[in-house]
Order: sequence, then C-alpha cells, then structure tokens
Amino acid sequence: MNFKGYILRLFFRILILVSGILALGYVIYKDKTTYAVIIGIVLLYFIINTYTFVKRRFVVMDDFFEAVKYRDFSRWFPEDRGPKDIRFLYTGFNEINRTIKEINSKNQAQYVYLQKILEMVDIGIIAYNLETGDVLWSNESFGEILDVPSFKNIRFVENRKPKLYNTIFETYHKESSSISIALQNEHIKILISDTVFQVDDDAFKLVVIQNIDRTLNKNESESWKKLLSVMTHEIMNSIAPISSLADTLQRNLQLAIENPQTSHLELEDLNAGIKTIKNRSEGLLKFAKTYRSLSKVTKLNLQKVKIKELFDNIELLMAPSIQAKDIDVEFKISGPKLSLDIDTHLIEQVLINLILNAVDACKNKKDAKIKILAEQNQNREIVIKVYDNGSGIPSDILENIFVPFFTSKTTGSGIGLSLCKQIMLLHNGRIVVKSVEGEGSVFSLVF
Repeated sequence: MNFKGYILRLFFRILILVSGILALGYVIYKDKTTYAVIIGIVLLYFIINTYTFVKRRFVVMDDFFEAVKYRDFSRWFPEDRGPKDIRFLYTGFNEINRTIKEINSKNQAQYVYLQKILEMVDIGIIAYNLETGDVLWSNESFGEILDVPSFKNIRFVENRKPKLYNTIFETYHKESSSISIALQNEHIKILISDTVFQVDDDAFKLVVIQNIDRTLNKNESESWKKLLSVMTHEIMNSIAPISSLADTLQRNLQLAIENPQTSHLELEDLNAGIKTIKNRSEGLLKFAKTYRSLSKVTKLNLQKVKIKELFDNIELLMAPSIQAKDIDVEFKISGPKLSLDIDTHLIEQVLINLILNAVDACKNKKDAKIKILAEQNQNREIVIKVYDNGSGIPSDILENIFVPFFTSKTTGSGIGLSLCKQIMLLHNGRIVVKSVEGEGSVFSLVF
C-alpha cells in the first residue's frame, strides 16, 4: 500500500515538472520574462524536491544493502522519524534484520548443540579440504584414537606419521572396514569409513573412525564382571561350608590326638564329614567341567534339515515323558517344506533344553500346555518358538537368564541357556524370550 503511495507521489511530481516545463516554454515563446522567471524558480524547486524525494529512498536502500553485504544485521533503523514512506522502509528493514538474527541464533544454537554431541561421542570425526588439507572441523576423540595433538592441517600428521597419514587420509574407504594401525608400541583395530562432499567449489572429505578394541574390551569387561559375580557366588557357597566342616573335623581330631583318654573321636562322624567334603568337592569339579563346556562348541557340522524331521525326532524322544507328567505337548509347523541349514545335534540340544525348562515351569500347573511351533516371519526368517503356560520368569531376573552359571533353580548349573545362546550365535541366529510372571513364557529361535 505504501509502495502505491510512493508511486503516486512520484507521478504527481513528474506531472508538475512536465507541466512546468511546458508552461516555461509557453511564456518564453510569448516573451513574458517575469512569468518565465517565476515559473523557472518553481520548476527548479520541484526538480530539487523530486531529486531529494527519489534519492533519500535509494540512500536508505543502499545503506541497508551495504549492511547486508558485510553481514551486519545488528543495525536498527528509526521507525518513528522521517517521512512516512521512509519510516515504512525502516520498519521492513528492521523486520528483516530481526528475522535473520533469529535464524542465525537458532542455527548457532543448533551448531553448538551438534558440536557438543559430536565432542561427547567416543567416535573420531574429521572433515578437511581435499585440496589444501585445511581441517574444517574435528573432535577430540579423533586425536585421542590416533594419539595425535590437535592440528589445523592434515600435513601435520603426514610429517610425523606418514604411514598413519596414508592409511587414514590417502586411502579411500567407501564402505566401513576394519583395519589395524600402529600406535607407538602397540597395534589397535579401528573401524573406518569416509565420504567426499562438495561445498560451492571446494571438495571436502569426512572421515569417521572408531576404536574397535576399546569397544570390544569394554563389552568383554562387562561380561566378565557378570560372569565372575555369578562364579564367585557359586564357589563361595561351596567353599564356606567345606572350610567350616574341615575346621571342625581338624579340631576334633587334634583334641583326640592330644587327649585320647578324655576326647573320643567318633569314626562315623569323621567318615560322614569326610564324605560330605568329598561330595561337595565333586560338586565343585562338576561345576568346573560345566564351565569348560561353554568353550567346547566352536564348529558346526551344517546340513539341510527339514523342520518336520527335526520335530519328529524331538517328539519321539520327549513327548512320552512330558505327557506322563500330565502336560499337553503339541508340535506344529506352518509349512511342511520349511528347512534349515543347521547342526542337527546342537539344535536338538537347544530344543531339548528349552522344552525341559518349559516342563519345569509347568510343574504343579493345571491344564499345563507346551507348544513347539515353526513358521516363517515377514522378514523371511524361520522362527522356532517354544511356548508354555507355566509360572513365567520374574522381570527382575529376566535379563540375567543367559548369563553363564546364573540360575534361579535350587538345582542346576545355570549353563543351559548360555549354551543355547552360544549355539544360536554360531548359527548366525538369535534367541529371544518373552515372559509374563504367572502366565508363561515364549522362547524364540530366529534363523
């Protein structure tokens, strides 16, 4: 609306100028000097006024564009002074500056936020100019993994560690790959990937590295902590009574040797004590042997097996004893042609273990049912599920059931589900459990 007003006022001034020029020409033609002087003065005034009117608008616009050129969006134009059309321009410029400042502020906040995230991760990231080698951005983890200080150009690494420079910066890794690099007196494995991107006329390379050894060692350490926690508990449960009983027997034996007249040694008590120590020691040996069995399964004898044949063998072996315990058992296959490339003996061992656990869960349960189902899911994975409507697994121990030697039973080594998981991992599969306490459990073998 203001733009139209400006055009109207400009048009009015041009109209006056044209009329004045015509009038000046007419009076000069009529030789009326006095009128010519008056009209000339008025015409000169309107020429200056029109020039000022147009110039002030362009001066304001030029001033604003100069600020934009130097990215100065902090300037504030007075909206309450000057002509109306200029005040309108000031208002628009101020709104543009305010909007750009808000956008810059948000972008800056996002940049700082992203930078902080990238600084916190233990993955090394660097982006640099392919032509000049100047570093665009790098986080601290990159230098920590490669054991180099902060640098502004990758030539710094080339001068000090040429082999490392060639591996990281000169070699392209379009797909993530695991490589070994030498750092001081040790070799570490890292996962590396990179990509090239273009910004205007400049090409940049983004390199991402991760210390695999550190990650694996951390996970291994956590696994060992869980394992040792369970092992310590089991061993201490056996050693404490053995130590106490041995101390009692030794004390009684010592008294009998020193005072044979007053202290009588009951041979039956001695025999019973020694027998108890022997039994508990054998239990510890059995526990150790069970532990060793964890590392026995390392190779597979794969062969294509129809799931129906696998189920027939299991059903022939297990169904009679299960039904004798008044538990209904059912084997079901969604398609008779389903088959797997598996080590039959090992997978049979897994299924037997899961079925026996299901039988134990259904103990003292009315209308107890166990169902073994084979099907193909939407991801074209073959899944064997073992259902039961037994006691279920308490939520507080559900995450520990695959930890070696962990068991909630009064008897058992706690090794069965650990072996099941190891066997499935060797088959490049996985074992998944869902359980609701008091309702039952489902163990799924996903191939």
